[in-house]
Amino acid sequence: MSESAVSPPLPPHDWDVIVLGAGAAGLMAAIAAGRRGRRVLVLDHANKVGKKILMSGGGHCNFTNTGTTPAQYLSANPHFCKSALARYVPQDFIDLVDRHGIAWHEKELGQLFCDGSSKQIVQLLLDEADGAGVRVRTHCTVQLPRRIDDGFVLDTAAGWLHCASLVVATGGLSIPSMGATGFGYDIAGAFGHALLPTRAGLVPLTLSGKHQERLAALSGVAVDVEASCNGASFRNRMLITHRGLSGPAILQISSYWQPGDDLRLDLLPGRDALAWLQAQQAERPGTELKNVLAELMPRRFAQRLCEVWLPNRPMRQYTPPQLHDTAALLQAWPLVASGTEGYRTAEVTLGGVDTDGVSSRTMASRQVPGLYFVGEVLDVTGWLGGYNFQWAWASGMAAGSAA
Repeated sequence: MSESAVSPPLPPHDWDVIVLGAGAAGLMAAIAAGRRGRRVLVLDHANKVGKKILMSGGGHCNFTNTGTTPAQYLSANPHFCKSALARYVPQDFIDLVDRHGIAWHEKELGQLFCDGSSKQIVQLLLDEADGAGVRVRTHCTVQLPRRIDDGFVLDTAAGWLHCASLVVATGGLSIPSMGATGFGYDIAGAFGHALLPTRAGLVPLTLSGKHQERLAALSGVAVDVEASCNGASFRNRMLITHRGLSGPAILQISSYWQPGDDLRLDLLPGRDALAWLQAQQAERPGTELKNVLAELMPRRFAQRLCEVWLPNRPMRQYTPPQLHDTAALLQAWPLVASGTEGYRTAEVTLGGVDTDGVSSRTMASRQVPGLYFVGEVLDVTGWLGGYNFQWAWASGMAAGSAA
């Protein structure tokens, strides 16, 4: 099946399973249901399937992470994701990728990417769907579904449709330019499901006022840091932008930060800053602090630190208390962010459908027979690095195996 062949005229309007959303979780749910002999239809209002898959990983799709455990997910119920993740593990999807002859590589920290294009993952899903007898329809708008005695009826651009089971795989609010909407939340609310507050996650942070002015000239500079907030810490790169801060370390910590929270950066990650400074003082007493720091971080950033936050002088001139204070600031540099770039650039949406109303084994609604929720629409959000795709595969498989 090719992307150009996913919108043929629809046959009969009666289906075993209708999946709303042709993204990672929706297609996986459809494939799993189709393999069980179910008559499955996938509907999406967008003009092509898997738009977020196509843009992910810089166009190479970070399709899973070999180190996936429940600990990499944020949810009001941290236990909810355990069952699905245990029953569809990263190796299961890797095996699928290998069967389709897609070359891949590990970049860092267990993150797996296609050697080629993200289009290969989309084509894999379409081919698997085709093999399972799944029909996929794009350019198809849908009104709020209604529950009837034997399932659901949907008023769509393709006419009235009926199904026994309905899988909501509409994603979250992140990247509206890709077609993201809150339709899944509307469906959940209409059927009596509780919704937890949503906000942008894995998103750049913005600075304002003097905080932005102090760093604006360094746009494009990347620094290795360990970012910490609310008990979470991530060591990786920070990228200074013209509006604030981005890079993997910042995107990761953004999911744990909200305005007003204390956010600190260790600018010498993996080192005992005080011991290192003391060694530099003993070995290079005449060298200025900015030049000492420039050996461990970009020179322009070291210079700005010593212009604004740290007194710059030859190492011999620092007293023990001054050296201690310098080390303390380097290991807990306060970052005062004003906000985030919002859903426009966020990779995920935090919050969503409250998992208390959903079966952790099947993704089925506990309130409405035949209704399922998968992927990002649920209050389950992974770290950066392939974890959200693994949740999509696992939750989709769980629902598709039951619907």
